Amino acid sequence: MDELRHLFRRAADHAADYRLSLPDRPVGVPVDQAVLNEAFAGPLPDAPTPPERVLAELVAAAEPGLVATAGPRYFGFVVGGASPAATAADMLAAGWDQIAFNAVTSPAAVAAETAAGTWLKELLGIPATASTGFVTGGQAANTAGLAAARHQVLADAGWDVERRGLPGAPAVRVFAGAERHATIDRSLRLLGLGTDALHPVSTGPQGAIDPDALAAALRDAGPGPSIVCLQAGNVNTGACDDLRRACDLVHRHGGWAHVDGAFGLWAAASPTTRHLVDGLETADSWACDGHKWLNLPYDTAFAFCARPDVHAAAMSYAAAYLVGSGGAPAGADLTAESSRRARGFAVWAGLRELGRDGVAALVERCCALARRFADGLSAAGFEVVNDVVLNQVLVGFGDDARTDRVVAAVQTDGTCWAGGTTWRGRRLMRISVSNATTTEADVDRSVAAIARLAQGIGGELVH
Repeated sequence: MDELRHLFRRAADHAADYRLSLPDRPVGVPVDQAVLNEAFAGPLPDAPTPPERVLAELVAAAEPGLVATAGPRYFGFVVGGASPAATAADMLAAGWDQIAFNAVTSPAAVAAETAAGTWLKELLGIPATASTGFVTGGQAANTAGLAAARHQVLADAGWDVERRGLPGAPAVRVFAGAERHATIDRSLRLLGLGTDALHPVSTGPQGAIDPDALAAALRDAGPGPSIVCLQAGNVNTGACDDLRRACDLVHRHGGWAHVDGAFGLWAAASPTTRHLVDGLETADSWACDGHKWLNLPYDTAFAFCARPDVHAAAMSYAAAYLVGSGGAPAGADLTAESSRRARGFAVWAGLRELGRDGVAALVERCCALARRFADGLSAAGFEVVNDVVLNQVLVGFGDDARTDRVVAAVQTDGTCWAGGTTWRGRRLMRISVSNATTTEADVDRSVAAIARLAQGIGGELVH
């Protein structure tokens, strides 16, 4: 037992040392993937290896290939670093090794999810009666929400899709903004609806769905099963759809309104940004990540549904040997996973650590830092092309080739990390400010590095 205690403490020490190094270490460094692969490779040994040696070998092999995504100057892919309490709770969850299938396999895991789900709905303004499925990410959350939508719109048309499948079913039309996230398309593929069911709707100047175009599309489509996918937080610009007007349109046509709010739904947690997602409570289902703006560990996300019975009908199953199944929907009844890790412990701990005011402050601070980024890069002579309404900043450095070279230089330099994107036909740098530990000094240091690198790259600037 002393050996186990020592091993776990060594692992915790390694994790803490890594976290403490994040403010100073390069965010991303060039890595020879073949060399990294070789460090992990080699024949599987015939004899057992002492656990402490295994841990040391793992640290040595992995360290050169770690990206400081949890650090204060990582601005790619809307990634937030996990908070201290949430990380510690996740370490406990690994030690406890619970199966969060239902209240029989782990009463504590289900209790944590129930409590955390209640807090999440309060923070986001989602009806208290909605169900909450704890899933892996936005993809799983969108899939669960659209599975519930598929169930209900076909049930309204007299078709039991869970029993009869899709062959012979009434055609389901899916409407979504032209700038929807790609996980929507993938969910439609996974659910058997296919991307041919998708009717793209034009968007406004910042990428939010055009309500007039949505109204026309619904009107022209006529009666029949319809699902509308709305967005809180355009992945490039941060723009939010007019949720109140759009949901009203959807419901007047008898459809289901699903909101993909992977990061933008957190605008609801702050009085300063809540107006951007006005009307979100009128939707039928919602997808939201925890490992983005809420700064919870990977992988953590949530699938909410205004109709818990529909949510469970679309996702749950029962079997004679599954003791405890068939009661009030919880745990695996609301997700596509049976073998589920107890991610609710970290969610509960992260929310307790921040509190209501802390979540609001996190949202407000990231938005303010995004504006600081935009102001600094504009002052340096570069073009910010979006309205910075949340935590997303799009920057151009002249022609597409020059912008790509600047992005590559920034990623190699290591001071900070930002990704590239294509928006409205242009290559741009995309900066996402989502980490609770990012400071004004981090932003200023990053702006200076980007400006220095851009000035060293030839090409014509567009101001």
